[in-house]
Amino acid sequence: MSGSTVLDPKEFGRVAVLMGGEAAEREVSLTSGRAVLAALERKGVSATGIDIQGDLVERVWNQGFDRVFNIIHGRGGEDGVLQGALESLGIPYTGSGVLASALAMDKLRTKLCWVGSGLPTPHWLVLEDERDVKRSAELLGFPVIVKPAAEGSSLGMSRAGNAEELTAAWHEASRYGCPVFAEQWITGSEYTAAVLDGQPLPLIRLETPHVFYDFDAKYRADTTRYHCPCGLTEDTEQAIQELALRACRSLAVTGWARVDLLIDGSGQPTLIEVNTVPGMTDHSLVPMAAKVAGIEFDDLVWRILETSLARA
Repeated sequence: MSGSTVLDPKEFGRVAVLMGGEAAEREVSLTSGRAVLAALERKGVSATGIDIQGDLVERVWNQGFDRVFNIIHGRGGEDGVLQGALESLGIPYTGSGVLASALAMDKLRTKLCWVGSGLPTPHWLVLEDERDVKRSAELLGFPVIVKPAAEGSSLGMSRAGNAEELTAAWHEASRYGCPVFAEQWITGSEYTAAVLDGQPLPLIRLETPHVFYDFDAKYRADTTRYHCPCGLTEDTEQAIQELALRACRSLAVTGWARVDLLIDGSGQPTLIEVNTVPGMTDHSLVPMAAKVAGIEFDDLVWRILETSLARA
């Protein structure tokens, strides 16, 4: 993987590190943002942390920042809304653009893009009313995993093993104010593939005693295990990395991202989702993969900030 292209931190100008936001992932974003800000400061970048809560123009435009490091997870920061505002203001920013951000944040549109591109993803059914619970049982069987279509960090997700659990899971996911769908349960191993400026990082295999890799397993539990190297053969890992790159290209994802996928018992991979503003906490996966690739955290943050130069 090629190294940095910027040698002098002054080339970045004044950088606003946008964090927080008003979505359900606010606390995770604040933790990520503080880590990113500290890394930039250690690298000599003129960076300021800003907790965005609906005052983007006053906080960013009026203070004359030259670019933005966006680390707001979830709706309002990862879904194209923030990206569109920054485009209108003419301020370069890290990560994907408006279209890719909007598509990747919407798990249903993501799956439609993948199906249209011939990429593997589990079968699913949108749950709109009680009749869909019955249809899901007939079409997908049990178990299934129920998800809000526009949330991250596994928020609102739950496994359902029968019709009663499916109904309860649907009501729980509906609390997040977006479409809800049931997805075929894939029995196998979970992997994540980080992508940095068009290049894949080493795969990580996730292992948790939880039913699935939920919010608690991601951010709180000490029982989650991360395997990197992931244990796959070199050829298989390269094939999965290429699949992750294709998954990103189909959504026009640029800059950096993390692709989550499963490999079933027969060795077949299937794509789950793409995160265009992945976590940067001490439990986060992109920094883990980068470290195995020889990229320390501060250098990773620098490399991500460099992706904003393409929008200058």
